[in-house]
Amino acid sequence: MINGKIETALNLQIKKEEFSSRLYLSMAVWCEVSGYPGAARFLYQHAEEERLHMLKIVRFVNERGGKAELYAMEEPASEFSSLLDVFTQVLSHEEFITQSINELYGLTVEEKDYATGTFLQWFINEQMEEENLMRTILDKIKLVGDDKAGMFHIDKELEEMSTGTSSNGTA
Repeated sequence: MINGKIETALNLQIKKEEFSSRLYLSMAVWCEVSGYPGAARFLYQHAEEERLHMLKIVRFVNERGGKAELYAMEEPASEFSSLLDVFTQVLSHEEFITQSINELYGLTVEEKDYATGTFLQWFINEQMEEENLMRTILDKIKLVGDDKAGMFHIDKELEEMSTGTSSNGTA
């Protein structure tokens, strides 16, 4: 049976993962209507990944004898000033999620819930990868600044990232 404190914390993490999915979906919509189809595709994919993260935690809670809960949540932002603004907010949100996962892991140590701690290792590694990816994207966006041709190429690169191929056609 899952520890009550851990169950509550995991349910709050489910809410955060669900919000992540909705936030990235909202950002994808903005990108799509703002002329960034590659960024939209990238963010639609990330919205789906966040939903899968949420489901992974839902199933874990239920399999451990707890009950996953779905909570009401605030509406995600839907207006952004630029692609730079979008990915600045993505990185900030990923850092927030990393902190939340780290705090949750700390709770598992305090509560001596080693099974949940082991389960969270996947999320810890995933967050390191996500933050690194978003920093790389942000660096590229900052590098091109307001150059329209540069932004066009970044959008194409984001589209390639969402399909899992690089510019030379390899995965």
